Amino acid sequence: MTTAASVLAAESNNPLIPHPFELVVGIFSFLVVLIVLGKILTPRIQKTLEERTEAIEGGLLRAEQAQQEAAQVLEQYKAQQKAAAVEASNERRKAEEQGAQIIAQAKEQAQVEARRIVENAKAQIEAERQQALQSLRAEIGAMSVELAGRVVGESLEDSARQSRVVDRFLEELEERARTQEQITS
Repeated sequence: MTTAASVLAAESNNPLIPHPFELVVGIFSFLVVLIVLGKILTPRIQKTLEERTEAIEGGLLRAEQAQQEAAQVLEQYKAQQKAAAVEASNERRKAEEQGAQIIAQAKEQAQVEARRIVENAKAQIEAERQQALQSLRAEIGAMSVELAGRVVGESLEDSARQSRVVDRFLEELEERARTQEQITS
């Protein structure tokens, strides 16, 4: 029995088996912690998790909306860029057309000015030719009168006589020139 008493005594002081009072207090404490966690902390944790979930989902929705807005802005920008390119092309074409018109007008003005200069030069040449012919006629007339006076032996100082002789002489020269031109033609 001693051995059984020593086993019983050893069993009552066994550190692996809890004392019944400690077991009751432990179970009661566990139940209190379980109730506190279940009734107070679990709803708060659930509420916090739901708020976080909503915040994350809301952030995702806002990010999606921001991405859609960015895509719309990008499309608008591209449309504006295309419109600006078309407008720039139209402006460049208009500028080229205006440049061509200006060049055409300048050419036309230059041609008109050139024709005017040529006509003025022709008129001036004709006037100088007429003046030279008159001067030449006067000189030829004076020479022919002097020569005729020497040949005839009398003075041809009468101006009416001089004028007739000179006119007759020049008419004969012009007639010869016309005859030679007709022969060569």
